[in-house]
Amino acid sequence: METKFDTEPESAKVSSLVSGIIHDSRQLLEQQITLAKVEIKNDVRRALDAALPMIIGAVVCVVALFMLLHAAAAFLVWIIPNFPWWGGYGVVGGVAALVGLCLALWGAYQFQRNSPIPEKTIEGLKENFQWKTKTSLEHHKPASAG
Repeated sequence: METKFDTEPESAKVSSLVSGIIHDSRQLLEQQITLAKVEIKNDVRRALDAALPMIIGAVVCVVALFMLLHAAAAFLVWIIPNFPWWGGYGVVGGVAALVGLCLALWGAYQFQRNSPIPEKTIEGLKENFQWKTKTSLEHHKPASAG
């Protein structure tokens, strides 16, 4: 009957274990970075896909708004005969500025709500780091002398 003896020293086992943990950690970090790149790339692509029709629509709306505001100022001067033309434009311009300010503030609020930081990836990195730290500490606990 043949008996195999473990001739590998304890320090070689530990260094092999540490080397494996480092390799696994490096591989996991590379995967998380790749995931973050893909997530950011998808977010940028979705933002660009949404921005193009918004920009085209905004240009068309600016032209239409200019024409409508001009018509509104002319209508105001026509409906109130003694109202000066500059007053009509001032009233219509003031209302338009107030509406524009409200829309701009609403848009700024929307941008603040949507963070460009890849939240899921960062959370995954934190969890993986905590798990790896906990696992490596459990494997390296010194045996109690008994």
